Amino acid sequence: QVQLVESGGGLVQPGGSLRLSCAVSGSIFSLNAMGWYRQASGKQRELVAKFTSSGSTYYRDSVKGRFTMSGDNVKNTVYLQMNNLKPEDTAVYYCRILLATTDYWGQGTRVTVSS
Repeated sequence: QVQLVESGGGLVQPGGSLRLSCAVSGSIFSLNAMGWYRQASGKQRELVAKFTSSGSTYYRDSVKGRFTMSGDNVKNTVYLQMNNLKPEDTAVYYCRILLATTDYWGQGTRVTVSS
């Protein structure tokens, strides 16, 4: 059973930083992609950043230069470093991995950017 647990969300002022973590446990085989998504209140879930097994990286335009996704293979953890946060970054952030053709999602961690 694969499980993803996000942490690191919270309340931060505009211009501040947060680092989200996604701890992955269980049998991880045929990893095809991993990514961070977010869903603001009343809006659809959107892709924020993604790595694929082929080596490609994607960041949505609105976070380029501010967000960085990284991973620690020893800790089986994926991170999203978020700098220069803006009120429009407020959302619940979710971690997702794609193993072969199966999606796994975490429960989400809430990020609120407000003064």
